[in-house]
Amino acid sequence: MNLAQGAYRRTACPVVTGAATPHEIVSATLRQLVRSLEVLEAAQRQGRPYQSEVLNRALTTIFILQSSLDFDKGENIAQELFQLYEFCRYQVCKAWKGEADTRLAEAVFAMSEIFDAWEGIGTQARQFA
Repeated sequence: MNLAQGAYRRTACPVVTGAATPHEIVSATLRQLVRSLEVLEAAQRQGRPYQSEVLNRALTTIFILQSSLDFDKGENIAQELFQLYEFCRYQVCKAWKGEADTRLAEAVFAMSEIFDAWEGIGTQARQFA
């Protein structure tokens, strides 16, 4: 998590304090990814050029999320999440290259679902703590 926290701090994302839990770090990273994908999808829908900083932020957050997966403890879910993150990375790269068939709306939907589920896990954990 230290690698993820350090990489997250180096991006143009909101600062995560040293007191943040691993759950909060992943939550903030997922939130930033959803926001970045939404901005890219809006640009695509409106026919505007993509902003380099938003493309970079999306790729950085995807890297952080992929590198924070624990394949030893959460085999199947880690593999499925990796594949979803990889789908998003692929769509962001396609957008970067200006390909017309980029599926950013699907990436936004998938990551919004993951973010909502992750937030739900955090709410449940706080209730039982």
